[in-house]
Amino acid sequence: MNSPLLTTHGLQAFYGDAQALFGIDFTLAAGELVAIIGANGAGKSTFLKSLAGLVRVPRETIRFKGEPIGGLPPGGIVRRGLAMVPEGRRLFPSLSVEENLRMGATAARKGPWNLQRLYALFPILAEKRHAPGTSLSGGQQQMVALGRALMSNPEVLLCDELSLGLAPIVIREIYAAMPTITGEGMTVVIVEQDVTMARQVSQRIYCFQEGRVSLEGKSGELTREQISQAYFGIEAAHA
Repeated sequence: MNSPLLTTHGLQAFYGDAQALFGIDFTLAAGELVAIIGANGAGKSTFLKSLAGLVRVPRETIRFKGEPIGGLPPGGIVRRGLAMVPEGRRLFPSLSVEENLRMGATAARKGPWNLQRLYALFPILAEKRHAPGTSLSGGQQQMVALGRALMSNPEVLLCDELSLGLAPIVIREIYAAMPTITGEGMTVVIVEQDVTMARQVSQRIYCFQEGRVSLEGKSGELTREQISQAYFGIEAAHA
């Protein structure tokens, strides 16, 4: 068995004195698409932020290609090959679509993703490349945020709530791009509240509840009952 690409072991995370993650063990193999599901406040976004260097955690609790990377600065994480699509897009309002996309290339990593590839994937961005990034629709802004991350040519793409606040037709369009992205050998972690979508696009699922892993397994083998119990907790499931 090949060594995992990314692991966390006993990962804990805090916001001041408030603990958000309680001993998360997580494994990601090269080429996988893994979904993380769970209710609001379960710790999903904190977990991705910890991987991306946005939340400080002990160095040894996160390993990427065998090297400890916990608590490294976000820029150092990107240069190593992890890029994040943040919740809420976080585009630069003073920059055009194309300028926002080019910001992702500052990591200067080599790989298949460039402006031409992105415009082929999302043609609407080519049409609007000179428009202010924040003047686009929510779905188009999400495409820019996704494209900006891809421009860093990461080995691991971390996607936080891609579908949040978007119309179903737009969500389908964004997720329709995933086979092209993973077809390049990209490894992807998505945080997704839409359980049905998470099951459709992923090979494995982790369910978080109150900062802990409540369920992990292959997406096609987990039952709705298992997911519901892990998502809401035993008491809620039997209520």
